[in-house]
Amino acid sequence: MPQSYVKRILDARVYDVARETPVDEANLLSRRLDNHVWLKREDLQPVFSFKLRGAYNKMSRLTPEQRERGVVAASAGNHAQGIAMAAQRMGVSATIVMPRTTPQIKVDAVRNRGARAVLHGDSFEGAAEHAQKLVAEKGMVFIHPFDDPDVIAGQGTVGMEIVRQQPPLDAIFVPVGGGGLLAGVAAYVRYVWPKTRIIGVEPEDAACLQLALEKGRRAKLSEVGLFADGCAVAQIGKETFRVIRDTVDEVITASTDEMCAAIKDIFEDTRSIAEPAGALALAGLKKYVERTGVSDQQLLAIVSGANTNFDRLRYISERTEIGEHREAVICVTIPERPGSFRKFCSALGRRNITEFNYRYAGSEAARIFVGVTVTPGGEDLEALLADLNAQGYETEDLTDNETAKLHVRYMVGGKRADDQVEESVYRVQFPERPGALLKFLSGMGQRWNISMFHYRNHGAAYGRILVGVQASASERRELNKILDRIGYPYWDESDNRAYQLYLGEGDT
Repeated sequence: MPQSYVKRILDARVYDVARETPVDEANLLSRRLDNHVWLKREDLQPVFSFKLRGAYNKMSRLTPEQRERGVVAASAGNHAQGIAMAAQRMGVSATIVMPRTTPQIKVDAVRNRGARAVLHGDSFEGAAEHAQKLVAEKGMVFIHPFDDPDVIAGQGTVGMEIVRQQPPLDAIFVPVGGGGLLAGVAAYVRYVWPKTRIIGVEPEDAACLQLALEKGRRAKLSEVGLFADGCAVAQIGKETFRVIRDTVDEVITASTDEMCAAIKDIFEDTRSIAEPAGALALAGLKKYVERTGVSDQQLLAIVSGANTNFDRLRYISERTEIGEHREAVICVTIPERPGSFRKFCSALGRRNITEFNYRYAGSEAARIFVGVTVTPGGEDLEALLADLNAQGYETEDLTDNETAKLHVRYMVGGKRADDQVEESVYRVQFPERPGALLKFLSGMGQRWNISMFHYRNHGAAYGRILVGVQASASERRELNKILDRIGYPYWDESDNRAYQLYLGEGDT
């Protein structure tokens, strides 16, 4: 299997536009992880992503008649920029269909290279469907972002360069969306370095390869998270999966917080800012080291891209310390009397407090929302909670509570009135574009009164709401039907502990 791609990769035409990117050692991270950590810097390409390789290699093989018809592609951004640059270089007309949730920096980059950007749908799948309509209506040539042998071969030149630049490695970590980069790199490296472990890394909320491997066949995710928009694909490619399942050792998933932490790691070692998908492979590398306990190994992660909106950095920085397991978010109940705060701070010792939220709620006890620095690994947090409990404090760990991190931390200080009717609470996700919030509010209608509402723009593709509605538990089935009609993903958070502790009624 890999042999059939080796010649394709060796013959791939990419260097008319792409660069041979360096492999840099991450010195700070190497010392911290007790391994030799290397970064393949595909963020240094002219379009700040590896996608240029596959796009150009595919377009270089079009016939004159196909070039005359023009090309069309569907992309969340990086493949789009690769197509736009390749088309500009070749003098070919290009139309790129991009999800409406695509970061503006990627839309502008496509248009600045002379391609036509059409915004359609909220995900890659919606954009791809519209692109196929253009193929049928106008006879344009569709350039697939990953599921094409010439695209895979173009991406495989990344693996060819790694082999040329480095002695044999113990493991290579590759980000996965549709699988083009992983298939190309795995095909080449498996043939040349058969003992090197090849590990794909996916976002937890877009793990289409993991799903396919578990089922033994390609399957489609019902929902795809868009934080790592460059890897937001619901189904692994047909050709890519055929290659991957014979060449890849394992797949690891990474959370949003872990990707944020990896972005910081890359910045500290290189002073460059990777996009979430660009830092995904490094997040997987760190989990692999933590899980296996390996040391003194040669480990390489591909930094696949650096196209992210500046506004997203605020959100990324907020989640970084939790992703690195260096910050914990906890709820602590303390007596409501003078001196309690000082006594609690003394109980924490010399730990750094990163966040402290409180508001008076009753005469007996106070619940405070605390962020505190801990040592990675989990044992330090467990010891802290045990120590606080031994001193008589009631504690709850909210570090993995998404509602607490997204909303409650900004809302602490407002429990609902004791005489208020029963409240139902939902967390809702919607595409971050003009009119989306209005669509939600209009869809809710006027039957129920909104008793709580929190929304904060994080500069991401999707916005998030925490909403309280004056509706009883018996009315939630009807309320759920309305939310289903609106069409945004939602979660019932009425029983969420963070909500009950800080925003619910009375002493929960």
